[in-house]
Amino acid sequence: MFRQVRFIKYGSLVDYTVMLQRQQAARDALAAGGAPNTVFLLEHTPTITLGRRARPEHILADAEILERMGIRVVETDRGGDVTYHGPGQMVAYPVLDLNQWSPSVDGYLRALEETLIQLLHEYGVSGKRVDGYTGVWADGAKVAAIGIGVRHWITWHGLALNVDPNERYWATIIPCGIQDKPVTSLARLLGRTVDMEEVKARFIRAFSEVFQCETDCHEA
Repeated sequence: MFRQVRFIKYGSLVDYTVMLQRQQAARDALAAGGAPNTVFLLEHTPTITLGRRARPEHILADAEILERMGIRVVETDRGGDVTYHGPGQMVAYPVLDLNQWSPSVDGYLRALEETLIQLLHEYGVSGKRVDGYTGVWADGAKVAAIGIGVRHWITWHGLALNVDPNERYWATIIPCGIQDKPVTSLARLLGRTVDMEEVKARFIRAFSEVFQCETDCHEA
């Protein structure tokens, strides 16, 4: 089957709530047959998001500290617990009709993980799955988080790869509610800075291979 996926890349930081509205509009248009499969690629302004299974105690900083650090807290309709989004983190939001692939939530999650594993492999990093968790790990630490939404087999929300974020922001939460496993980044694993645009390009290439699709890219 010929599958086409449009990638929209944002060159500046995007507010989380604004991006959520754009995802929902793209999801509804795709479901109505009036839009293509789309993946949004971007970095967010500093935001803590609360998924459907979030526990408030997993936010470790009080409101005053969060305000001083410029971090918003937003409730959202993705799966998962508490996570952080911000500069230096590549976020991908695929809005796909899974009927064009395989209508399986588990299969979709594994495909997203495989895309990230292939991307990390290009940098010489061995990305791994961990039994009982969703996401990708390297050297015993979580390097990418995944939290999705699916309605009538149309997807939204997605994944976040830690490329080179400011690590002090992670101290404000228990990431994904997992207390005994640290968070890492691609820059930390490589011991050097990493170009975000290069990471995006390699992500698109890995995505096209895993999802067996043709891609075209647009700048927002």
